[in-house]
Amino acid sequence: MGSIDGLDLGRFGIYTFDFEFQPAAQMRESILELEEQGWRAFWFPELLGREALTHAGYLLSCTERMHVINAIAQIWPRGAQWTYGASLLLADAYPHRHVLGLGFGGYDKPGITPMTAMIKYLDELDALKTPNPAPKAPIRRILAAYGPKMLELARDRSAGALCYKVTPAHAAQAREILGPDAFLGVEHAVLFESNPDKARAIAREHLDIYLNGKFNIAKFRRLGYSEEDITDGGSDRFVDDFVFWGDLDTIVEKLHAYVEAGADHVTIQVIGIDPGQSAMPCWRMLGDALLPQNAMRAL
Repeated sequence: MGSIDGLDLGRFGIYTFDFEFQPAAQMRESILELEEQGWRAFWFPELLGREALTHAGYLLSCTERMHVINAIAQIWPRGAQWTYGASLLLADAYPHRHVLGLGFGGYDKPGITPMTAMIKYLDELDALKTPNPAPKAPIRRILAAYGPKMLELARDRSAGALCYKVTPAHAAQAREILGPDAFLGVEHAVLFESNPDKARAIAREHLDIYLNGKFNIAKFRRLGYSEEDITDGGSDRFVDDFVFWGDLDTIVEKLHAYVEAGADHVTIQVIGIDPGQSAMPCWRMLGDALLPQNAMRAL
C-alpha cells in the first residue's frame, strides 16, 4: 500500500502550497496535528521562495513518523552536488522518512527539453562521490512525470513517478508504462463546495496557470481534451475532471478511482483556502474518511 522501495506512505497523503504562506510555528503545529491524525505522507512543492531541502529538513525535525516528500524539488536552483549532499544528510538524520522528488518545474527553458535536462541532472547525481558519511538508509528519489518518455525515465532511473494534474485515465496509462513494480503517486485537487457555479469559479482560478503552459497543454491534449475544453478557463467537463468538488462522500468516491486505476498513492491538494489560513478542517474530514485507523473507529 503506497510503498516506495518498502517505504509505506499509506494509500492517501496531503499535498499543499499553504506552508509557503505560514510562519514556522504554524507549519510545525499543522504537521504535528496531521501526524497525530494518522497521515503518513506530506508532499509540498518548491515554488515561492522556501528552498526545498531546507524546508524538508525543518518538517522532518518537527515530526517523528511523518514521511516528507519534495514534490517537487526543482533541478534548476541547485547543482546536483548540493542536492545529493542535502539528501544524503536527510537520509542519515531521518532514516526512511524523506523522499526526494525531482522535477523540471514546468518552466520553458529555450533550447532545453525536460528530458535532456533531467537525464543530465540524474547522470551528475549518480556520478557523484563525497567524503560525507554514507547513511544506513538509502536516498529514495522519484521523478515528476506525466509524458510517456518521462514516465519511462522515472521507471528506469528512480523508484517511480509523481503525476501532477492528471486523471484516473492517465493513472491507468502511467501504470502500463511504469509496470507493476515502480511507484505511482498522483496528486489531485479537491474543493469542499457544493454549489456548481461557485465551485467551478474557484476551480478555474486554480487551474488557470496550468492552462497557460505548453507542457501541461500537451498533456491535456494527449488525454483527449479538445481545444474548446482547454480554452477560456476550461470547459465544465475539464474543470470537473481536474478538481473534485462537492461534499465529502462525493470527493472520497472520486479519489478512490485512482486506486482502482493503478495508483499506489493519492496525495490530496485542498484548494479554496485563503493565503495564511489553514486547510486543517478539511484535512480532518478527509482523514476521518480515508485513513484506515479512523475508518475502523467509525465502524
